[in-house]
Amino acid sequence: MADRISSDAETSVDWSSYYEKTGDRSPRPTLIKVLDAFAAEDFLTDRLAIDLGCGSGRDTMEILRRGWPVLAVDAAPEAIEKLLARPDLPNECEIETLVSRYEDMSLPPCNLVNAGFSLPLCPADVFPSVWAKIVSALAPGGRFSGQLYGDRDDWVDLSGVTCQSRDQVVELLEPFDVEFLDEEEDDSVTPRGVQKYWHIFHIVARKR
Repeated sequence: MADRISSDAETSVDWSSYYEKTGDRSPRPTLIKVLDAFAAEDFLTDRLAIDLGCGSGRDTMEILRRGWPVLAVDAAPEAIEKLLARPDLPNECEIETLVSRYEDMSLPPCNLVNAGFSLPLCPADVFPSVWAKIVSALAPGGRFSGQLYGDRDDWVDLSGVTCQSRDQVVELLEPFDVEFLDEEEDDSVTPRGVQKYWHIFHIVARKR
């Protein structure tokens, strides 16, 4: 599926190639769902979105187009460079960037955290503290959109990857009203052409 992401665990790591292949793709459906939900509420002022693992900006650009200020976070300086160099970056948009690993970042109070296929690439030993940062940063009524990998995913035993059972995902979402939770399993390829069995949870959730 086009929305999926590759891992450092793959044998040939070429993030530059990955950014070139994915940067111009459409924003992920979970992000569209969450932005449409905010638009239906006429949520227009004092808002901030954080895009975790922003890459070269496929989701960041849509958030900016919707008029949101954005903090774009990625561990790769090259990703931030490509994002800021995009010719379609809206004029006078409000964007800040942060080069940081998830375990080292500090998040400001916000209304939206988007993590499109990025949180599964957080090591299991730091994932709980990273998730706690996300929950803490979101204001009541704020939303999370993104993906988590399930425990039947091919990468379940790989170092540097975190996978969860459905029960674990439900537990993570206890502070939220779940607006969308779709569990997907499929045998296809990564953006780098590596065959893989995918077990994915697609999530939109509103913090209580």
